[in-house]
Parts: sequence; C-alpha cells; structure tokens
Amino acid sequence: MIGIFTPAPHIEQLPADQIKKRYTFLRWQVFLAIFLGYAAFYLVRNNYGLAMPFLVKLGYTKTQLGLIGSAYAAAYGWSKFIMGNISDRSNPRYFMATGLFLSGLVNIFFPVFSGVALMYCMMFINGWVGGMGYPPCGRTMAHWFSISERGTKMSVWNCSHNIGGGIIAPIAGWAMTLVVLMGVPEASKWEAIFYVPGILAIVGSFFVMFMLRDTPQSVGLPPIEEFRNDYALTTVGINAEKELSTKEILLKYVLPNKWLWCLALSNVFVYTVRYGALNWAPLYLTSVKHIPFSHASWAYFLYEFAGIAGTIGCGWISDRFFHSRRSPAIIIFMALAFVSVFLYWKVDGSGLFYTIILASLGLFVYGPVGLIGVNALDIVPKKAAGSATGFTGLFGYLFGTTGATLVMGMIMDTWGWNAGFLFLLASCVLAVLFMLPLIRIRVTAK
Repeated sequence: MIGIFTPAPHIEQLPADQIKKRYTFLRWQVFLAIFLGYAAFYLVRNNYGLAMPFLVKLGYTKTQLGLIGSAYAAAYGWSKFIMGNISDRSNPRYFMATGLFLSGLVNIFFPVFSGVALMYCMMFINGWVGGMGYPPCGRTMAHWFSISERGTKMSVWNCSHNIGGGIIAPIAGWAMTLVVLMGVPEASKWEAIFYVPGILAIVGSFFVMFMLRDTPQSVGLPPIEEFRNDYALTTVGINAEKELSTKEILLKYVLPNKWLWCLALSNVFVYTVRYGALNWAPLYLTSVKHIPFSHASWAYFLYEFAGIAGTIGCGWISDRFFHSRRSPAIIIFMALAFVSVFLYWKVDGSGLFYTIILASLGLFVYGPVGLIGVNALDIVPKKAAGSATGFTGLFGYLFGTTGATLVMGMIMDTWGWNAGFLFLLASCVLAVLFMLPLIRIRVTAK
C-alpha cells in the first residue's frame, strides 16, 4: 500500500512497567473508535428501509425498491471481500475513516437523483464505500483482542450496528419533522432521511481518524498473544506477525478453507432472515397490519436494539459454555429465530405485539450475525482477518441480502406476503444446516 493507507511501522517497545497501563488504555480507545465508527456506517445504510413507504407513494413498486436496495447488497458484498483483502495490508485508521466520509457524501447527494437506474447507481456506490467499514474493524479486533476473549468482546463491538441501525429510526423521524417546520414541502420531507445521516457520517469519519490506531507494535506494545499469553490452536506454527501477500491470504488461508465455506453459506441465510425481516418491516406493518408509521419505526428501532442483548449473549455463551466454539450457539439462536418469524407471520395482534415479536427476532438473529464473523477470525491468521470476514460477508450480502431485498420483493409481488414469510422460514433452516459441520471445531490452545 502507498500513502496514508500504508500500515503503521513497528516502533521500539515501551519499558515493561508501562506496557500494562498503556495497553489497557489503548484497547479501550481503539474499541471506542471502531464501535462508534461502525455505528455511523449504519446511519447511512439502514435509512433506505425507512424511506421505502414514502418511495411507494411516489410510484415505485416493491420489485423496484428491492432492486435498488439490492444494489447496496451486491456492491457491499464484493467490496467487503475485495476491500477486506486490501485492509489486511492497510492502516485501519485511515482506511475506515475514508469509507465513512465517502458514504456520508453519497447519502447527501442521493435524494437529488430520481428514477430506478440512477438510484441504483448511487446505492451501488454507497455499498462499495460502505464495504470499507467492517474489514478494518476485524483487523483491529484481531490485533488488539486475543482469541479466548474475542467471542465476548467482539460481540459487544458488534452491537455497534444495532445502535447505528436502531437510532436511525428516531433520527429520521426528528429530521423529517424539523425540515417540515423549516418550510420543506410535506412530499419532500423523506429526503431528510438521507441528508442528516450523511452529515453525521462525515463527522464520524473525523472521529475515527483521530481515535483509531493500527497494531499494538505500532505504538510500542507487544503482540496481544504475548501480552495475554493466549494463542489460537487453529494457527499454531504460523508466524502471526508476518505480513502476508494477497496470493498467500487467498490461496493458502481463505479459498481452500472448507470451514470458511461453511460459514459463508450459512451467512447467506442468516442475512436473508436479518434483512428480510428488517427492510420490509415498515412497509409490512403499515400496509398489511395497518400500524401507523410512527409505531412501525419504533418496532424497527427495537428490532435493532434487542439485537444488542442477543449479540452479547450469543458471544458470551460461546465463550462460557462452548469453550469458544461458535457453531452451537449460532444453531440455538437460529432455531429461536425460526419461532419468531413464524409468530410474526401467523399471529394477529396489536402494535405492541408486533413490536415485541420484532424485538425477539432481532435478539435471536443478531447473535449469529456477529458470531459468524468471530468464527472467521478464529480460524485464520490475524493478518488474513479482513479477507476471512470479507469472504463470509461477500456471501452474506451478495446472496443473502439480495435474497432479502430483490428476490423477496419479487416473491411478494408475485405470490404475496405469505410466500415471503415461507422464504424466511426456509432460510432459518438452511442457516442451521450449513453450521452443523463446524459444531465440533476447537479453536483455543488452552
């Protein structure tokens, strides 16, 4: 890499009596940087689902809206993989900040364009630069947090997207109210759903650049494995600090790895459930269940925030009860997600009932979302962390999110909402089936 993206060089190690205090402080600092930074990425990606009810009123069909939304998924999936490989050889401090800044700009300009083709192109660009968010976070987690703590710590970090994806609902409501008070016509208030998050993302990019650091060695600290005496069984015998070439990463540690393929295929169906429930919730609740948009937006909000408890709980369970094996916890949570989808579909109730059901679904689906990424980190060297998580993310977004947006939109336009829910239930089952081969995989050296 060249320029600001070049990895920060290692410097002379600090005196022994300073290492613990400095390590503790910087671990909190880099964690905060990637937590809030990644949350900001979700302000400028989950806002599209909130705009759907307003775009329907402008004449767009569910298939067209699904097509536009699929542009983000397709671009993000490929970007997460390609940019993940680049991020393995980059300084995450500047790499992540650049992606967040550009995503903010795209959102500010998005409402200027109309028509399916132009909106598709803008959403594709947004997805591509959005793919610069997760890989540098994976690289940072792999370098600053060791394997026996990673399930819990990374699950806590993974809640960042629940926070970002959740608070966008009240932010959008506030923004639309504000612009109407400022004199913007009622028919154009939906544009604020893109303007305000775009500005917040740009502010967040400068926060990331100020707070984030590259490797511990770049600030005079020893590798995390040495500091915590915690080494991965799956990477024993590998020089963990050796920078790897693109060829080595892909042809030695990623593409031939059968366990990564199982994770990637399971991720397809986890993401189908995640976004199939989330993206269509405002439209389903307002048009089928006749719940006011204000109530539907709070259900959308709680779907994300309930995922915080699910994400942390699933990671903690994998560390505490399954000795850092992720597959058993993922299987349990996806089985419970199946139950929530069924109740969401079949049981008629009040707005409160649907809010509770959506919250339960968010709780159960977000644990697997986070742990699949953790599992990918567990089974490759840390210098291949971005590529491994990018590989599983490629499948999740290219096929899973596309299935949840474009395919599900087409299914519902053709056969109705019932067919869409059957599609989600089948996805829960397939996610479990692809996780079964990993159920006995051990990752810790202790």
